[in-house]
Amino acid sequence: MKMIKPIVNISKILDNYHLVVTGLEGVISEGGNILPEAKEALIKMKKSGQRLILLTNSPLRVHSIVQLLRNNGLPPLVFDNIVSAGEILHYLFKCREGDFATIGTTYYNLGKGADTAVFSFLDYLPVDKLGKADFLFMGSAAAPEATIDQYMQILEYAASMNIPLVCAGNDTSSFQNGEICLAAGAVAEQYAALGGRIITVGKPDPKILSYALEGMDNVSPENILLIGDNITTDIKGANLSGIGCVLVSKGVHVNFLGEGYIPDVAKTREMANNYDAYPDYVISNLRW
Repeated sequence: MKMIKPIVNISKILDNYHLVVTGLEGVISEGGNILPEAKEALIKMKKSGQRLILLTNSPLRVHSIVQLLRNNGLPPLVFDNIVSAGEILHYLFKCREGDFATIGTTYYNLGKGADTAVFSFLDYLPVDKLGKADFLFMGSAAAPEATIDQYMQILEYAASMNIPLVCAGNDTSSFQNGEICLAAGAVAEQYAALGGRIITVGKPDPKILSYALEGMDNVSPENILLIGDNITTDIKGANLSGIGCVLVSKGVHVNFLGEGYIPDVAKTREMANNYDAYPDYVISNLRW
């Protein structure tokens, strides 16, 4: 079993890595605000010569993420590449290849209205009745307090009609304003359990990391470090891709891992064993 090492400062382990991949919410931001310590760490990493990639399961398009960074005083050019599940979905909907070739053009949105930016300038139409929809779409929960029970009736009905569900990201929970909230991946899991067909885009699929790394020459897997707060998407994805990884403990798993400045390695190891996903390091927050 991989040894999990606690660290306090990310700068202590960067000598072995030439490229750092970070998540967004729960890693460098909380509730749409960039965390000051994470901002400092990113800027210092960039100044030290690190190449940086922002890779997120967020349904946001890249232009919205760029605006979020600017609003928080973090220059987007700190990152060599920014990739989101929302941007990839937009491309897939546009190209209509593979799973998207025959999916249809009318959708019923289960989540936030803002997430439908994935359909911008494409000929997909929202409908207000499930019976008119070719597919369901979900980017994020409609409200922070949403529960899976609120979706059950419509999921059961949609499954009986064999309507596919397209989901941005695979996260089953998200960290928003200090609270653990329902995420789209939990709805997709429940839909699959009901016999529904799901199409998801995001980590831990290794293809997502490969896409983010396109154009990054002269870097090998052993010199890549991923920093994420979700063990089932970030850390599992890193393991599947054969790269190093750091788990942020005061993110989506804070209720289990605790709020200590020095991470609880015993609990991290227990969670890693439960999910068969193993970080190399655990840090409470991203800080230099």
